[in-house]
Amino acid sequence: MRHRVGGRKLQRTSSHRLALFRNQSAALIKHEQIITTLAKARELRPYTEKLITLAKKGGLANRRLAHSRLLDDTQLKKLFDVLAERYKDRNGGYTRIIKAGIRASDAAQMAVIELVDRDTTAKGQDSGPVQVEEQENEEA
Repeated sequence: MRHRVGGRKLQRTSSHRLALFRNQSAALIKHEQIITTLAKARELRPYTEKLITLAKKGGLANRRLAHSRLLDDTQLKKLFDVLAERYKDRNGGYTRIIKAGIRASDAAQMAVIELVDRDTTAKGQDSGPVQVEEQENEEA
């Protein structure tokens, strides 16, 4: 029986689901806004909010615990240095989910999950090679 067992399986094994949440929470911390399916966003929200709460508490033990759940050193640093300071006066509710319509290919409900009071300049940073620089070099 699965009484009182919460959470969605998302058609994945437990290790795949854990990797999904680690990657998506790292992306959410990095860009402060990501687009995903509504079901994934609803499952990602408590995972990420617990990480932010750990960062707010601070300390070496909480940093190590967050590292075991995040596995991304640069995002861990941002989590403890930037986000913990930003949300020090907020008691939970660090993320917001906004429905973003239906995906055309498979009719999945899409959603935007973002950090409340986010830094709008963080979106898209370090996402890959910059195309503008290559075009300028070709023209010269």
